[in-house]
Amino acid sequence: MKLRSLLFVPGDQPQRVDKALASGADAIILDLEDSVVPAAKAKARADVAEVLRARGGAKIFVRVNALSSGLTEADIAAVLPGRPDGIMLPKAEGARSLTALDATLDQAERRNQIEPGRTRILAIVTETPAALFRLGEYGGVTPRLVGMTWGAEDLPAAIGALTSRLEDGRYTPPYEVVRALALFAAAAAGVAAIEGIYPNYKDSEGLAAYAARGARDGFCGMLAIHPAQVVTINAAFTPTPEQIARAEAVVAAFAANADAGVVAFDGAMLDAPHLTLAKRVLARQ
Repeated sequence: MKLRSLLFVPGDQPQRVDKALASGADAIILDLEDSVVPAAKAKARADVAEVLRARGGAKIFVRVNALSSGLTEADIAAVLPGRPDGIMLPKAEGARSLTALDATLDQAERRNQIEPGRTRILAIVTETPAALFRLGEYGGVTPRLVGMTWGAEDLPAAIGALTSRLEDGRYTPPYEVVRALALFAAAAAGVAAIEGIYPNYKDSEGLAAYAARGARDGFCGMLAIHPAQVVTINAAFTPTPEQIARAEAVVAAFAANADAGVVAFDGAMLDAPHLTLAKRVLARQ
């Protein structure tokens, strides 16, 4: 599942869906959580259900409310008949959260005669202090899990931090640690690592630098909050022709020397990790 760009759309504003679908995003995320006030939750569920019925084959995730909210089961009951591609789970806290959501999806799929396991899970894994101590628990819990993402919005509020960013937009040291841990946790679980949002959607240069940094560091894709961000994000997480050509040449060099653990290439000695990286680049085309 290609997830270079995932664009949020408030669930109670269906008039924004057409523009989101035309943005080029690999998936859109219809939001029932933070962007929807409590009084509008019921309307948002109905709006999202209608969008799903009329979606025309678009790849759509739905961000439900957190398990601790008491609203998750009602969210899933409302939207699953429309067969979303996946559910985004906010405020996930390790294996126990995945197990609970997995069971709820099992029941909902049976009720709606949906093939078992069809509905995927994308977890937001850094939104509570407790979540940080469960980042190593996600692997092997459920095959529904396709990606893990992180954020630095809820966590500062939870601990009383004044901000998660410096004046130049970079993260403060505690949140750089959180970002790195989320990246490695996704790799350990064997799923896509999705970079967090860049909040200033009018800052195109800052977005390009942020997305490029994410791709450099090993993230597979990124969350977007505005359609104008999608083109830049897609470009950052798509290998360039030069990167593809080099990766193909590395793979070919190893294939031509199948019995060698180390091969000479372009003035350097390459071994197994270089081959692994080349294959990962080609898989992202």
